[in-house]
This record gives sequence, structure tokens and C-alpha cells, in this order.
Amino acid sequence: MSTAEHNINETSSSQPQSINGNWLLKACIFATGLAGIVAEYVMSTLASYLLGNSVLQWTLTISIMLFAMGVGSRLSKYIRSAMLDAFITLELMLSVLCAVSAITTYFLSIYVSMLGLIIYPMSFSIGLLIGLEIPIATRLNQFFEDLRINISSVMEKDYYGALFGGLTFAFIALPYLGLTYTPILLGMVNFAVAAALFYRHRDALEYRKSLTAGFVIVPLLLITLMITAQPIVLYGEQQKYVDRVIYQAQTPYQRIVLTQWKDNFWLYLNGNEQFSSYDEERYHEPLVHPAMSASVSRERVLVLGGGDGMAVREILKYPEVTLVRLVDLDPAVTELGLNHPLFKQVNKGALKDERVDILNTDAYAFLKEDPELYDVIIIDLPDPKTIELARLYSREFYQLAQRHLSKGGVMVTQAGSPFFSREAFLCILKTMEASGLTTQPYHNHIPTLGEWGWVLGVNAKANSPDALKKRLGNLQFENLETRFLNNDAMISMLHFGKNELAGFEDIKINQELELALFHYYKAGDWEIY
Repeated sequence: MSTAEHNINETSSSQPQSINGNWLLKACIFATGLAGIVAEYVMSTLASYLLGNSVLQWTLTISIMLFAMGVGSRLSKYIRSAMLDAFITLELMLSVLCAVSAITTYFLSIYVSMLGLIIYPMSFSIGLLIGLEIPIATRLNQFFEDLRINISSVMEKDYYGALFGGLTFAFIALPYLGLTYTPILLGMVNFAVAAALFYRHRDALEYRKSLTAGFVIVPLLLITLMITAQPIVLYGEQQKYVDRVIYQAQTPYQRIVLTQWKDNFWLYLNGNEQFSSYDEERYHEPLVHPAMSASVSRERVLVLGGGDGMAVREILKYPEVTLVRLVDLDPAVTELGLNHPLFKQVNKGALKDERVDILNTDAYAFLKEDPELYDVIIIDLPDPKTIELARLYSREFYQLAQRHLSKGGVMVTQAGSPFFSREAFLCILKTMEASGLTTQPYHNHIPTLGEWGWVLGVNAKANSPDALKKRLGNLQFENLETRFLNNDAMISMLHFGKNELAGFEDIKINQELELALFHYYKAGDWEIY
């Protein structure tokens, strides 16, 4: 055993002349920086998907992990000897904890309603172990470099690893491995670090026999997790839904789940129902046909969201349509709409029509860059349950969209439930009105969703709200192939019950710098829903 190998595991301040093996320790520091940042992102993303409100969950989770890292750094001073053993042990513990984090959370979500009691303590535990790593790595490195170079060298490698880890998580791990296998890969990185140090400095270890047992148990656990991860996640997923899960996928943007019962299927995004083939016409026909029929022209149509293709199916029923531009952020959703047999059966292969142009990009970014005008704009986006989504219901967003409307053109947005979240519905109505459009709300009962609403706006200042309401009530749909919508249904949808629109004057406008809609939505009676 060399002097360096002996001193690396002691607290002596003596400095070996040789730096042989220093490269391995620095490579391990780089790897731990990579693993640490990915661990933070995994837990934050997991919290965002399972608990909602991504801004809050990322803030809380990363703050908890950073605090725990501080606690771990403080506790590291009590490790006075056998530092290499301690460092390798920490890596093995992190390997196991990171690998089981997502799978454990998914499984326990079946039985625990307050998932924060699982996610936050687990985040703290991971942060605590990460916090113990860096001080110990710095103390190990003091036997190779003096203090000035030691501190800068360790922090440099750690931060470089963090950058590489962040890029890996964003562009490789999450898109291709999802939250099921990314934590297991993370566990393998920590295990590889521990194994490399164990092999290189095995003669310097004080507890070699105990660590050897760890190097037998941990890889067996990782291999078992790799084999059983998907069945465990699928089992946990299935327990959340009444019907049989037939498809699930994790994308960089959301978790997609399809369930089926008899001949009907349901689409869920992040656990929230988007539609059911059982009654989707009661949503998509009111979304599309009032706007299409009320517009002066309908040759060019823009659809924001709606990657399932149902709205496009309705739009293509108008022979004068020459272009339908569909903008949906998640290519996984449009891929389902294009090629999944169940979707193709219901949307009639609409997305393969030569008139349809599909773009996978952010709706806000698209509107800022696109120079073209459209006769009808249909906004079929998810509910404003996050800050990011609430921004797509802001006055600034509607004003930007209005600049793409031709004169006499019509814009319509789904507006959530006027029953479960009346204030959110009124906020969308008031915000569209504030953007300069002449607006009209309407609603319909959808058996699988409950009471649902839309807000339609016309780009024509000469129109009064009363005139627009009368005009919509006189629309005729007899020449359209619809399963639900007719003139009587349209008249019914335009009328609201007593006090259903009460309090409109007190509702705030949803603005980018004050996203009131998000708070209205969160305050809705969704527990009933």
C-alpha cells in the first residue's frame, strides 16, 4: 500500500508527493456533481407531476434538498477517520436511495393521499447524503493538492458535473428513460463511483469486508429494480384508474395514460382527464362549430393544443377549409393522434389530411414568431392548473392571438367548468373581453367531465355582446354531420342559470404579471369533481 493510499483514509495533514490516483477522485467528484443535480431534478419533476403546481413543487423540493445538503455538510465534520470508507458508503447509500425513489413514490401513491409526506422526506434524505459527499471529497483531495487548489478543483469538477447532469436530464434521461428508469440510471452512476474507488484503493480501506458485501447486494438490487420497475409502476398506475390502463408514457412535458372500458377509452394527462370517446362529441362539437359557423370566413384555421385530432376532425367538415395549422407542444400526443389505432378510429384519421400542418412547439412562442393571419383560432389547451398553463389564458396571450385573426374572425377557448370553478370561468371570460374581443360564454353538460364551458370572441368591435348572443342562437347546423350539436342545443348552451355568472364585476383580469386565474382555478371545488 502506497503512502498516498494510506493517508487518503486518515485525518493526518501530511501531504504525499505523488498525485497518482488523483484523476480518479476528480472523476468521481464530477460524477457525484452530475448525480446530485439529476437527483434534484428527478425529485422536483416527480413532485410536479404527482402534486401539481410545478413552480411551487420545484421551489419546495430544490429548497428542501439544498437545506438538507447544508445539514449534511455540517454533519460531515463528525466523520474523523476512515473517510474513504465513508465516501464509498455514502455512494452506495445514494445508489440505492436514488434508484428506488420514483418507484417507491409511485407504489405508495396508491395508499397515501398526502404524497408530500413521501416526496419531501425522500428529497431531504437524498440532499443530506449529497451534502455529506462534497466536504468528505474535499478532505480526501487534500492529500493530493494544497488548500488553494483543492477547494477550487473540487468545486470546479462538481459544478462541471452539474452542468453535464442537467443537460443529460433535459435532453436524454427524461425524454427517453422517463421517471421510471432515470433514477435507476442515477443509482448506477453512484454505484460506478463507489466501485471505482473501491477497486483503486481497496488496500487502504478499513472496512473492506463490509463494503464488499455492499458491492454484492447493491448491484443485485439495481438489476432487480431494472427488471421489475415497469410492472411496479404499471401496477401503481392501474390502481389510480377505474378502467384498465392500456398505454402509458412519460414525456418531458407530462405523463400520458390511456384507459379502456369496453369500446371506449379515456385520455389522461398528468392524471387529469382530457376526454372520453364515450362522449367527446359533447366537448369537441361545441368547441369547434359555433366558432366556425360564426366566422366571416373559415379557410384558414389555427388550433392551439388539440393534438388528439378530435377538433381537427370537426374543422375538416367544412369544405372551404384550405389549411388547419395544429400547434401542440408535446410530439407524443400528436403521435398518438396520428398513429394510435384508437385515436385514428375516433378522429377519423384527421391529422393525416393533406390540409393539416402539425407543429410541435409552445403556443406562445409560435404566436410571437408566426406572421400569418387566420379566420378561426381554436384554443384547446389543458386547464390552467399550473403557472405555465395559466399564462396561456392571459390578456397578453389573447391580445397576441387576436393580432393573428382576420377581420370578422373568431377565437374560442375551452374555459373549464363554470360549475366546479365558476370564478376561473368568469376570469377567462373577463380576460378575453379585456383583450378587445366581443365575447360570449356558453356551456354544456358532458357526462364524463361534468358541466363544461367555453368563451367565444369575435374580432369585430361593431358587434355588441347581445347581438353576438342572438347571432349564435340563430346558427344552423343541419347541414353538418354532428352527433350532438343542433340549433336547439346551441340555444340551450347560451343560457345560464340564476347566479351562475354572478360576481363578474369583482373578478380580476388574468395578466402575465398577476396570474389571478391560477389562484381562482386552485380555489375551485375540484374535490367534488
